[in-house]
Amino acid sequence: MLIYKIPGRDDIEIENIVFDYNGTIAVDGKILEGVKELLSELGKHLSVYILTADTYGTVKRECSDIDAKILTFPKENARESKKGIVKNLGGEKTLCVGNGFNDIPMFKEAILSIAVIEGEGASGKLIVHADIVVRSILEAIEIILNKNKMKATLRN
Repeated sequence: MLIYKIPGRDDIEIENIVFDYNGTIAVDGKILEGVKELLSELGKHLSVYILTADTYGTVKRECSDIDAKILTFPKENARESKKGIVKNLGGEKTLCVGNGFNDIPMFKEAILSIAVIEGEGASGKLIVHADIVVRSILEAIEIILNKNKMKATLRN
C-alpha cells in the first residue's frame, strides 16, 4: 500500500494500480525501455494490473517477466471493461494510468488518475479527467513512487 498525505486534502491510500497497455506503458505493442524495472518496484507496494485489448497481440510476450496481472477484454467494449475492472478492484483504493479516450470511465471510477502523453499521444478529452498529466510513463511511475512529488502536484 502507498499512502499519500496531501496538504489540504484527505489522505489517499492506494492498494492497486491499473495501467492501460498500448500508448501508456507500450508503444506499437512494445513495452518502453525502463518500464519493467519500475513496474517491479511498484509491485513491492501495490497490486499491479495491466489492461489491454491486445491490439498488437504482443502483451503476453512483452509482459511475461513482469509481476502483474494481465487482464484482456474485447476491443469493442474497452471503456466499460476498464471501468468494471477498476470498480471490482475498488475504485476508492485504485490509481489508474492511461492515455486514451477509452480510459475516461476508469479515471472517473478511480480515486487517483494520471494521463500519460507518450509516443501515441493522449486523448485531449481524457486530460480533463486526470488528476495529474505527465510527459512519459517513466515520469508517471517516478511520481507515484515519490511521495513528495505527489504531494507537490496535488496539494490544495
